[in-house]
Amino acid sequence: MFMSLEYELDSYDFELPAELIAQHPPEQRHGGRLLVTRRDGSSSLDAQITDLPRLLPSGSVIVVNNTKVVPARLLGHKPSGGRVELLLTSPLGDTHDRMDDHLVITKSNKPLREGQTIAIEGGASAIIRSIVGPGRALVDLQGAESLSALLEQCGRVPLPPYIRQGTEQRQDRQRYQCTYASKPGAVAAPTAGLHISQSVIEGLEQAEIDIAALTLHVGPGTFLPVRVDDLRDHRVLSERYEISSQTAQRLNMAVQQGRPIVAVGTTCVRVLETLAQSYPRGEIQAHKDTTSLTIRPGHEFALVNGLLSNFHLPKSSLLVLVSAFAGRQRVLRAYRHAIEERYRFYSYGDATLWL
Repeated sequence: MFMSLEYELDSYDFELPAELIAQHPPEQRHGGRLLVTRRDGSSSLDAQITDLPRLLPSGSVIVVNNTKVVPARLLGHKPSGGRVELLLTSPLGDTHDRMDDHLVITKSNKPLREGQTIAIEGGASAIIRSIVGPGRALVDLQGAESLSALLEQCGRVPLPPYIRQGTEQRQDRQRYQCTYASKPGAVAAPTAGLHISQSVIEGLEQAEIDIAALTLHVGPGTFLPVRVDDLRDHRVLSERYEISSQTAQRLNMAVQQGRPIVAVGTTCVRVLETLAQSYPRGEIQAHKDTTSLTIRPGHEFALVNGLLSNFHLPKSSLLVLVSAFAGRQRVLRAYRHAIEERYRFYSYGDATLWL
């Protein structure tokens, strides 16, 4: 059976020299490069993050994700001495800071067993309540008054493995976090926002570009690999989001006035397009909910007019989303240009702006 290249996972592959994977953030938060591309193919520009305020269309509303990354990675040992890594999939937020019944992604040389006690580095422990699937378990935590206290005491920044094999350095506590992060609950950073320094925010305000904040707590689904060949069969995991009354009002006004809405990162795209489906006649309301919207080729974008995004991994759901917005061939062509020009890739790397 014939399958269009747009739905074929292998058609989103590309080769990236390992030395272009950024291992550290730029010296200044806004010090990255910015590849600007028009979706109609009319132009492309090598720029800097500091150029963002003058590059956005006049009257734009830029939407950021104010989730805060939680130190949700726990390192420990089994009674036998074997190393174990636990990643909480939904820390804080709706869990009310409880210590029991947490779903974790596990890494260990041998499978964990129900009833095992894991000694967590930093003085805490985790009891394996049940195994719920390959590399997944429910655990009860002990050793602190609350989950937030335990994570502050023992937790590590959940860096992706392509950054120093996940090894945390002192700078990561600040730099793997957006300037405006205020709502704890993410296990990965909304990386497009890592570029937005206070001086960039001031530049946007001077250019009379409104900034609206929403919250999507980035879960493990953002970095889990796509495991199907046909993208029509892929589903992303559900993630929690929140829209405030102020942001709902700003988005409604932008739609009514025909002002461009520019998303900072794929997380904002998913929430905005979820809102478009939930409120097809406008008048977005303040609310909390979850979204499992999977954006793939053929998606008709209703709210998002522009996208600031980092360079994403080959064959990832994030690259597919950007390609659905800007066109697969155009995106891959831009990525080839970025590789030739020695742009830095992935979480601590440079950015793209699609208009």
